[in-house]
Amino acid sequence: QVQLVESGGGLVQAGDSLRLACVVDGRTFSSLAMAWFRQGPGKEHELVAGITMSGLSTYSSDSVKGRFTISRDNVKNTVYLQMNNLKPEDTAVYNCAGRFGAVSVKILEYDYRGQGTQVTVSS
Repeated sequence: QVQLVESGGGLVQAGDSLRLACVVDGRTFSSLAMAWFRQGPGKEHELVAGITMSGLSTYSSDSVKGRFTISRDNVKNTVYLQMNNLKPEDTAVYNCAGRFGAVSVKILEYDYRGQGTQVTVSS
């Protein structure tokens, strides 16, 4: 069983930065495409950013492009989401997810998912 544990969420003010981390317990991390999703109040899950197994290719949604950066460390089995210039509309539960194959925009297509970490941005 592969477990994903997120950390780094919290309550911040608009304009602040946070770095989320997701540690993947298991030997499969380097074989997984990883992604960060978020779900705001009353909203569907949204793909925020994704990264390939090697880390050479990344994807960011238009809503966070230029502000959020996804990265991974295949030695530490960890994927990160650096979030800068946070806005109130970034308030959501952030989940990391992993799947064999390419990055997908659909969270249901991921093989593994963490419990999530809350990010709240006040204006």
